[in-house]
Amino acid sequence: MMKNSRGMVKDMKPKKVLKILKKGNKRFVKNLSLNRDLLKEAKSTSESQSPIAVVLSCLDSRSSAEVIFDQGIGDVFSARVAGNIVNDDILGSMEFACYLSTAKVIVVLGHTNCGAVHGACDGAKLGHLTNLLEKIKVAVDLVKKPKNPDDRNSGNLEFVDKVTIENVKLTMENIRKNSTILAKLEKYGEIMIVGGIHNLSDGTIKYL
Repeated sequence: MMKNSRGMVKDMKPKKVLKILKKGNKRFVKNLSLNRDLLKEAKSTSESQSPIAVVLSCLDSRSSAEVIFDQGIGDVFSARVAGNIVNDDILGSMEFACYLSTAKVIVVLGHTNCGAVHGACDGAKLGHLTNLLEKIKVAVDLVKKPKNPDDRNSGNLEFVDKVTIENVKLTMENIRKNSTILAKLEKYGEIMIVGGIHNLSDGTIKYL
């Protein structure tokens, strides 16, 4: 998008920002991403920034927010962590982005074939990853079917997809529950908190 001033972004409504992101993803899917002069963008934003949104996405190398929303340098705040979970540090970053800076939309973005979700479904344990997966296991427990333990693992892709969706919803719920600042901003229409699933196969985003 064309670089906007802080005032221009501040005057944007959250619905308009979401529309910009959706249009960007459509360009990406159609292989019509904008031809950008990234060095020029870097120079033009070196003194200040006015991002329109915060995208909380997975660490996965195939799901880069700037790429799949076709946004340039300075357009979005990007927070990335395996399994797109939220913690106090990310909440603080979001509060900065939305209350002190210019972001109008928070997108919690999961994706298909997520390794972190697979690990949570299988009860994987590995160093510090164990504690991270425990947060995703809450979403695993929210998916009630199938009941057969033999079908509740990463080998059941339908089950994995359901857990992925519940995990995004859970993150959105935790943002609202654990940040009174963001919850109030959403309540008064200053921001929107939305969730989506990025399909790695075709690039599309399905909003929840």
